[in-house]
Order: sequence, then C-alpha cells, then structure tokens
Amino acid sequence: MIFNFIFGRHKKEHRQADALADLRVGESAIVSALVLSPPVAEHLMNLGIVPGLKVTVARSGPGGGPRVYRVEGTEIAMRRDVSRHIHVELLGAPAFGD
Repeated sequence: MIFNFIFGRHKKEHRQADALADLRVGESAIVSALVLSPPVAEHLMNLGIVPGLKVTVARSGPGGGPRVYRVEGTEIAMRRDVSRHIHVELLGAPAFGD
C-alpha cells in the first residue's frame, strides 16, 4: 500500500454527477435531460444544450459562478441555479485541475 501511495498507483476516485452543476472544471458529460420550464429548456436547446450531446466545463467565474460550458465548439455561460436542473452522465476524469 505504501508503494502504491509513493508512486501514485492508487485507485481513482469514482464520482457520479447527477446535474451539470456537479461537474468540475475540465470534466465532460452527456446531457440526459433538461428538467426546466418549457421556455427555459427551449432556449437552452437553441443554444446547444441538447440531450445526447457532450458538454465540458471550460471555466468557472469567481466564487464558482457563472460557469462556462463548451458544447459543439460554442461556449455558454450559465448560472448554477439553472445548471442544477440539467441532468448528465459523467464521461471521465478532468482534463485539467479545478
């Protein structure tokens, strides 16, 4: 066990993200559902937040919000209170730190 700790061979943390707001900077996920009022959901879908598409957290504003999400080459800034209602399936570990 000490060998694994010294050489960085420890088990990777398995996290589950239920909402877009749960992702860390650099993490990607697939949008599974938008649980929002129809006008807000339609607006987000027009911007590219569509079930089945990959979303990546590009960066975060001071204090954690708003966050910038990258979808199909487009960057979208969104407040945390909205991103909590977008359900996702986590794809993998962060590409870079928080």
